[in-house]
Amino acid sequence: MYIAITKQHMDINYKGSVRDFVNYLEKENEERTPEFQEHFFDQYNDMVSPEKVITEIDGNTTKLAKKDPKFYSLVISPSTRELRHIKNNPEQLRKYVRELMKDYADSFYRNEMVTVDMIKYYAKVEHKRTYKGTDKKIQENQPYATKILQLKNDIQKVERGESEGNIKKLKNRIAKLEKEAPHQQNGKRIVRGMQKEGFQSHIHIIVSRKDVTNKHSLSPGSKYKESTTILNGKEVKQGFNREKFFKAAEKTFDKTFGYNRNFVESYGAKNLFQKDQKKFFAMLIGLPISERQTAFKLLHKSGVHVPTIPTNTVQLAFKAFVKLKKGVEKAMNSGSIGI
Repeated sequence: MYIAITKQHMDINYKGSVRDFVNYLEKENEERTPEFQEHFFDQYNDMVSPEKVITEIDGNTTKLAKKDPKFYSLVISPSTRELRHIKNNPEQLRKYVRELMKDYADSFYRNEMVTVDMIKYYAKVEHKRTYKGTDKKIQENQPYATKILQLKNDIQKVERGESEGNIKKLKNRIAKLEKEAPHQQNGKRIVRGMQKEGFQSHIHIIVSRKDVTNKHSLSPGSKYKESTTILNGKEVKQGFNREKFFKAAEKTFDKTFGYNRNFVESYGAKNLFQKDQKKFFAMLIGLPISERQTAFKLLHKSGVHVPTIPTNTVQLAFKAFVKLKKGVEKAMNSGSIGI
């Protein structure tokens, strides 16, 4: 499970509408017939029109300053393994979001308990992802892309009579480079904009900065987990505990769908890796055989080279430790093993 929380993006001015973001989230529906379109939904309604989303979010901004974000975006990206477990079912994803938003509400630190009915949000399931320039596969294919582009330019020069050359040989070189590129999908070099194969379903959630009464600010972007200040002689609690939310998110998924989460998929494992790598690897090697095999399989699918490691002792061979450490670090940073 990978979760990202970001504020409204408009540089230092957050006065603008949510309209552009809503229109962006409607892009997949342009390719679908009405019966297969995904609609915005909230805690109790399965079909909310884009115009209502815009009206409700834009109209829920009382007393917010020009430099205050008006809404936040949550992107919930289950791993391929998690999606496979629920058969990539959009109804199950909507069910999960409604349980997840209870965890979201519970992660706020306030004088009075925040409930999901106080949160104004609208969510939408998407099923496609495309490769971007920041993807590792695109970056590793880039040297081949650069050479191919140069060869295509050379062909154009020959065709225009600006230089001499054998066009057939140049095309053969291009074909060879296309096949030699390290990352392929269905026999073709992976390029920017290409749709990723396999289950890619994820959920976008638009959350208003203000609660449903338009009176109280509920910002998940708070720099405090739990903080108490004195305002007009009274103690005021404030903060949002992201760590609590992330942990609850995976527990809710596991409980809701009976999912057996492997050690390397867990939020706790990621934290442990960042804080105490020796302990992380000790726990990895100390897993029961079946769980350890699953862990290594998941790491391997994420592109991590898993070296031969002694299993009869917690102490790893130094070289093996270093190789695995580098691979796991890259996989976790990219979220490719679903953490």
